[in-house]
Amino acid sequence: MENKWEYDYSGLYHNGYTPAPGPYQPLPPEMGEQGPLGPEPPRKKKGRGKKIVSGALALVLVAGVSFGGGYAGFKAASAGQTDRIVYQAPTSTPASGTGTTAANLVGVINAVNPSVVAVTTEQMVTSNFWGGQQVVSGAGSGVIFTADGYIITNNHVIEGAQQIKVKLSDDTEYTAKLIGTDSQSDIAVLKIDATGLTPAVLGDSDSVQVGELSIAVGNPLGTLSNTATDGIISGLDREVTVQGNTMRLMQTSAAVSPGNSGGGLFNANGELVGIVNAKSTGEYAEGLGFAIPINTAKQVAQDLIENGYVTGRPALGITVISISDAQTAMQYGVSSFGVYVQSVTSGSGADKAGMKVGDRIVSVGSQLVESTSDVTNALKDLNAGDVVEVQVDRSRELMTLNITLGERTQA
Repeated sequence: MENKWEYDYSGLYHNGYTPAPGPYQPLPPEMGEQGPLGPEPPRKKKGRGKKIVSGALALVLVAGVSFGGGYAGFKAASAGQTDRIVYQAPTSTPASGTGTTAANLVGVINAVNPSVVAVTTEQMVTSNFWGGQQVVSGAGSGVIFTADGYIITNNHVIEGAQQIKVKLSDDTEYTAKLIGTDSQSDIAVLKIDATGLTPAVLGDSDSVQVGELSIAVGNPLGTLSNTATDGIISGLDREVTVQGNTMRLMQTSAAVSPGNSGGGLFNANGELVGIVNAKSTGEYAEGLGFAIPINTAKQVAQDLIENGYVTGRPALGITVISISDAQTAMQYGVSSFGVYVQSVTSGSGADKAGMKVGDRIVSVGSQLVESTSDVTNALKDLNAGDVVEVQVDRSRELMTLNITLGERTQA
């Protein structure tokens, strides 16, 4: 039985449309099926230990709206800012849960609740099915990172959003500004105009052990903010592929529902050890939730606050397009399906190595390329400045290019 994995989105409902009970409903038959990031790319044929590859997604959006593209130009931190913003833990720590008694659990949950927020989004889209422009709403969760209003959430929670609002545990609501987002780690940082907030006390995800208590706090279904569920840490360093994006995540048995995305995974001491972002949708699977380790999330968030992007990420210096149907192949004038170079950045490593628009990418390093996500995943263990061997098919001639990777400066 094939496993199925998805980001734990909340239901996304069409403005003025009353959905059937439950967070999701299928598209009309004439609209086909697609996930919030578009149709799922083909799965890789090769694999590694601890790898969980996504199957067909169960999630579809109302009215056929797809969040195929990212947020239209993420916003960097304030111009001219020179002071380094460094996370500092509060002077007092939450209740010290040395056991798993009910009293300890109540104390920990009460202590961490003020650090978790509800996130709601709105996006104006043009729908061929409904006609005209419509408002699509979404919801997720977030965790307060600093007392002056920086908040960590997931990239997929805010992707495509034109308006983002944050509600604190006391129901105070703010309009949020997007500081930066990183699709590779699925982390985004928001900023609200507030002070004196209660930031989460950050734990050390490298020291977490299987069997430890875990508490997920978030906004399931987009309506039940600051809901807490408990379980254990079920696994570490899981290589999970969701919609073509491969991440190394922490596994928990705490109940994770749509809308928990971006919420906190806490330990028995009330320390934040992960940012919840995915769950199982397998028919026979239960209690399989996943979270981004906080050590990863913290590093990414810090970079996004300071630079607006994650530094050191490698880039070939190209944009690519996946051609997997006859109509698109005809449109682009190619005879074979595959991943093609759509543009080459002047002065980039790809440009200097001789890569051309129209080249079909056969492999990057040891990774055979069948989808655009294969190109991204092939670079994940490399750094800016590394040299990678790329094979391309140019007019049915196989060529090998040695490309020096540059630094990627966008999500």
